[in-house]
Amino acid sequence: MKKIVLLAAAAILTTGLATAQADEDKNFRIPLIGEKAPTFSAKTTNGDLVFPDDFGSRWKILFAHPQDFTPVCSSELLELAHLQKEFDRLGVKLAVISTSPLENHELWKKALEEVDYKGRPATKIKFPLIDDDNRLISRQYGMIHPSISGTKSVRGVFIIDPDNIIQAVSFYPMNVGRSSEEILRSVQALQTADDVLMTPSDWKAGQDLMVAVPPVTDQSTENVPDGFYKLAWFMWFEKAKSKNVKP
Repeated sequence: MKKIVLLAAAAILTTGLATAQADEDKNFRIPLIGEKAPTFSAKTTNGDLVFPDDFGSRWKILFAHPQDFTPVCSSELLELAHLQKEFDRLGVKLAVISTSPLENHELWKKALEEVDYKGRPATKIKFPLIDDDNRLISRQYGMIHPSISGTKSVRGVFIIDPDNIIQAVSFYPMNVGRSSEEILRSVQALQTADDVLMTPSDWKAGQDLMVAVPPVTDQSTENVPDGFYKLAWFMWFEKAKSKNVKP
């Protein structure tokens, strides 16, 4: 009887701790677009890192995945490694994080660098893999979603500008891999768009841009200034120029 009581007490205590942890995780909000990127210090496969400060005045991407040595996460890192030169060309620093410990990161990185993915030669992984075994960073960035898992982060992406302001946020479930090409395209769009020029749906680097304010005050006029065209009074475009294409 005493043993049964102890087991019941242990079960209640475990349930209580799990509930308290879930409630605590819910208190960590997701940093929003336009806010400063939260700062953290961590161990990585490239040494100690203070994020985002150590990356200086450059664009940054914090890329979270659930767990090392899992199939979808492995495919995502291999795609990022494949596009590393493209991100370098745009001046973007990548940092990858999961709740797996640093020892696992080291072993996983070594294993990934021996994989021939999609018929491509094996690729070195140059970006750091961040140790978040205690889940503090994942909670700080709102990437622990208790309804899914209390120990693993969802697939989060934070795109951060040179002033360390968050410019884009996206989340995917654990069973859906992300498009690295879309992340790259998003950075290109963010680097191109401003208060005057905007990127339309499915825009790619070098294509025409939309304008926030039409170049004419009289919408009834048929005169369209050189370098512009319209599809409707509310859809004006500026023709692509060399200045809109990042070198």
